[in-house]
Amino acid sequence: MTPIKAIIVDDERLARVSLRRLLEPYPEIEIVGEADSCKSAIDLINTNKPNLVFLDIQLSGETGFDLLESIDKSIKIFFVTAFDDFAIRAFEVNAIDYLLKPVSPQRLKVSLERLINREDVQKSLTNSYEYSDSIYVRISNYASRFIKIGTITLIEPVGNYSKIFTTDGKNCLVLKTLKQWQEELPGNYFVRIHRSCIINIEHVDRIEIDSKTQHRVFLKNIPKPLDVSRRYAKKLKSTHHII
Repeated sequence: MTPIKAIIVDDERLARVSLRRLLEPYPEIEIVGEADSCKSAIDLINTNKPNLVFLDIQLSGETGFDLLESIDKSIKIFFVTAFDDFAIRAFEVNAIDYLLKPVSPQRLKVSLERLINREDVQKSLTNSYEYSDSIYVRISNYASRFIKIGTITLIEPVGNYSKIFTTDGKNCLVLKTLKQWQEELPGNYFVRIHRSCIINIEHVDRIEIDSKTQHRVFLKNIPKPLDVSRRYAKKLKSTHHII
């Protein structure tokens, strides 16, 4: 499996060193950095995009809960702390586990095996949609409908939801993030052209180039043009040859 990218956040250097050593026997966990405060942790997360954070609770005048307010809610959290009186609050924020210092190698082993097995199951469920599949979505409190994957033209985020636009000119909200859609939809049809937009290249009408770096996509049945970010323009050129 692809290693799970992780960081360690603890204001005590020796605690970070100790935990890193305990994690060495697990190639499934790749430690990509360490931080000693909320600010340095946020910078590290923005740079390295980890999937997992080993997080102390007491951080020199701050708490690990302060950090959670500023990061992506999809990042998994392992609390690693010397204090046992925050356990209930930790699980209220959906922490994967709550480990007490000094961390028991056996206790850590049980927690990591549980996490790794869960990751394997999740990966087996990704990329599950074929282009010819249909999905059943709720379009209001009183109505639902089937949507063929191939009729989806555009997907945009709306908070924790996403708005789906289809070839019949209708749209609906689904409780699914863009990241989830990107993992589940067939990648040879659906591409991200911006951090807030996924399109179906089968429904591209034309692409206009305003300059060497600025591209705009026009989709069938979608009146407004969509900007292509520089990052995704390079990816489109190399993988789909449509720009």
